[in-house]
Amino acid sequence: MVPDKQLGALLILLLGLVNDTLGGYVGINIGTDVSNMPSAFDVAAILQANQITHVRLYDADAHILKALADTGIEVIVGVTNQEVLGIGESASTAAAWVNKNVAAYLPSTNITAIAVGSEVLTSIPNAAPVLVPAMNYIHKALVASNLNSQIKVSTPQSMDMIPRPFPPSTATFNSSWNSTVYQLLQFLKNTNSYYMLNAYPYYGYTSGGGIFPIDYALFQPLPSVKQIVDPNTLFHYDSMFDAMVDATYYSMDAINISGIPIVVTETGWPWLGGTNEPDATVENAETFNKNLIRRVLNDSGPPSQPNLPINTYIYELFNEDKRPGPVSEKNWGLFFTNGTAVYTLSLSATDQIAGNSSSVFCVSKRNADPDKLKEGIDWACGQGGANCNAIQQGQPCYSPNTFQSHASYAYNDYYQKMRSAGGTCDFDGTATTTSVDPSYGNCIYRGSLNKSTSSGMAPVAFGPISPMGGSTKLPVKKV
Repeated sequence: MVPDKQLGALLILLLGLVNDTLGGYVGINIGTDVSNMPSAFDVAAILQANQITHVRLYDADAHILKALADTGIEVIVGVTNQEVLGIGESASTAAAWVNKNVAAYLPSTNITAIAVGSEVLTSIPNAAPVLVPAMNYIHKALVASNLNSQIKVSTPQSMDMIPRPFPPSTATFNSSWNSTVYQLLQFLKNTNSYYMLNAYPYYGYTSGGGIFPIDYALFQPLPSVKQIVDPNTLFHYDSMFDAMVDATYYSMDAINISGIPIVVTETGWPWLGGTNEPDATVENAETFNKNLIRRVLNDSGPPSQPNLPINTYIYELFNEDKRPGPVSEKNWGLFFTNGTAVYTLSLSATDQIAGNSSSVFCVSKRNADPDKLKEGIDWACGQGGANCNAIQQGQPCYSPNTFQSHASYAYNDYYQKMRSAGGTCDFDGTATTTSVDPSYGNCIYRGSLNKSTSSGMAPVAFGPISPMGGSTKLPVKKV
């Protein structure tokens, strides 16, 4: 999947992107073809609140790179497909790009890799002759700045590079790209980098003509009579994801290059589709991503490379509703722009994104009138008797500093205190009840079962959104 190159894309994983420094990690992509895109500050706040440790940007957005400063989050920045041609023809252009989009943000922003283009060989094949030269020029610019030891250079490629990925043991790259692929792999090996793979079992299943069962695409157990086995190696493949990764390893072997690890830079499952897209459902998306995270965090590789973890970036943080194409193309996100999770997703044995609890909370409604929200905050923190200390500047619930977020905290504190005495959750129509715990980071809502840091996102993390794309800020009166 190639995001719109005209509009940058943020990356990130909001999957809590739980990081295991000794093994596999899960990161997230952030596309920006989104109506009411949260500000860069709010995006960074989401990542930190959910302990996301790895993100990928499709460009080198200055606002996001600045917002990620001093967060420790590892960032892949992107050279857009439009920029590849110029960089591939000029070393000075490459050096200028590195100085402007990488060196300028170090060391505050933890940039660890540069993705040169996105699916260049299959999406803009006319740029193939300059792809590897572009990567070389970028790498030489990093060497000149003494940054090559900390920043890898690679380029994401799609599974379309491999015409017949099953059985994995016989997979090969499209022969028309042999020369370019060989040069690419030699570059990755010589620079100790990794192969970036975009692998989507959703497309493998939906375009497979019913050859493979959907459970195979969703990491679900298969009955003994339906086991997927490579007839040449007798390796059992429990998931299409593993088979895709292994097909790529075997394709490298076929041109006599090995020892290059694979990082899956995109994968995911859409949660909504059109009438002709019956497999794009919330249930399937939740199942896929839940099982994907569990699989990646077990720190193992595919059957042919069992000791190489498959570090993976999920596509994507928000629904890119402005993207062209079928309904499913607009609905890959884990979150709506107000911070509400599309579905419950466990990040580890103890963490959840927007996990359910038995408590009932009172939060502000999405798109509620800002003036009414401010009046509600003033009443709750004043006459209503809510304890609003936590939303004062410098306190754990101050960020994001928006009417909606602060109103949720104030409304809930009042509601938890007063509902046994007849207190309601209305606030002139700006509030509603929810069973989703709105606690996030160190901001723990009254009534939460969480007594320590939570990785759940507040259902109303942002808003109102200003015409410039940033959140409307408000001063919260001391009470």
